[in-house]
Amino acid sequence: MLKHRLYRTYTAGLKIAALILPMPRPTLFSGPGSMNELLESMTELGFKRVLLVTDEGLVQVGIVDKVLKAAAQLDLQLDVFSKVQPDPTYDQVESGLEAYHRFHCEGILALGGGSAMDCAKVIAAKVTNKRPIKKLAGLLKVWRMPAPLFAIPTTAGTGSEVTIAAVVSDPSSHIKTPLMDPKLVPLMAALDANLMVGLPPKITADTGVDALTHAIEAYVSRNATQETRAYSVAAIKLIFKYLPRVVAQGDDVEARHKMAMASYYAGLAFTKASLGYVHAFAHTFGAKYGIPHGMANGLALLPVLRFSLSEIEPQLRKLDALTAEGQSGETSAQHFLTHVESLFASIDIKQKSALIKREDADALVDLILKEAHWNYPVPKFMSREECTQLLLDISGV
Repeated sequence: MLKHRLYRTYTAGLKIAALILPMPRPTLFSGPGSMNELLESMTELGFKRVLLVTDEGLVQVGIVDKVLKAAAQLDLQLDVFSKVQPDPTYDQVESGLEAYHRFHCEGILALGGGSAMDCAKVIAAKVTNKRPIKKLAGLLKVWRMPAPLFAIPTTAGTGSEVTIAAVVSDPSSHIKTPLMDPKLVPLMAALDANLMVGLPPKITADTGVDALTHAIEAYVSRNATQETRAYSVAAIKLIFKYLPRVVAQGDDVEARHKMAMASYYAGLAFTKASLGYVHAFAHTFGAKYGIPHGMANGLALLPVLRFSLSEIEPQLRKLDALTAEGQSGETSAQHFLTHVESLFASIDIKQKSALIKREDADALVDLILKEAHWNYPVPKFMSREECTQLLLDISGV
């Protein structure tokens, strides 16, 4: 079809851009206690007053207080903005921007999961780019360097500390709008497992599935390279080994650290190779129904992989050979899918959701196909009818 050729041409251009454009990486501090190294480096760079962008959950469990105390010992003033909600909206960004100016901050420190990271990135962009968020959405629309941005992820899933993307939702339409620009990559990040120890099993599982989805979609992407596939394999191997362990034993610091590294590797993979239909489904489920992003990825991952199997069977077979430790016998794409299915069962990831309504199908399909075809180098195109059927299968209707 002509429109499919147009999509292929566009996403091929994205691959060229990913290969040509310099992709910055944050100075990375890794391991238990690395938060302190990051804060100390911020002071060495001359920062005195920084906006801490986070959520109320981290305030209530005491993680924010740990960061504030560590910063105070270094004479670093952190002003807290904790109004970030799951799937942050334009309104939250504008509130954070107002706080940044009110406190006369010099930079931003994101503390939390993907929502806090995304909100912080867009606040930082808005500090220097005096345009509506809708004008910043899309590829390479952040014309001026954002305010200095630092990151401390408290979940192992999004990889946002190393990615060029941020996603915020229009509160009126509930449509998610991605900003994609290398300028959004933080200057420095700390992967501190000590701050992840208190994460509940359900959030640990969901965010781990997000990282797994990043790695798999990047691996089977038409824009994958030898480099991105190496990062994908590293991430998948770590997730298969350590995600069930850390869901079962949340205070396992080693497993927390390994999952943080898996999320980081997966972020490096999809920043260049991009994603696919799974994320188009997940973003739409999140914006429409408030389904957490990792949970939404869990709903869509296996159905989308099975749909695409005729095109990605060789990649999944190779992925099975590279990631299935101690396996005897011939590797196969089906064995890899079974491995993912077994992982989901072991950490209680649901495959159906009654939240997804049949009457919403037409509108949801419009959003899914638009996002996927204009943003992601999907290995196999999905027709409107196929997308609708997959949607209904996930809903259990």
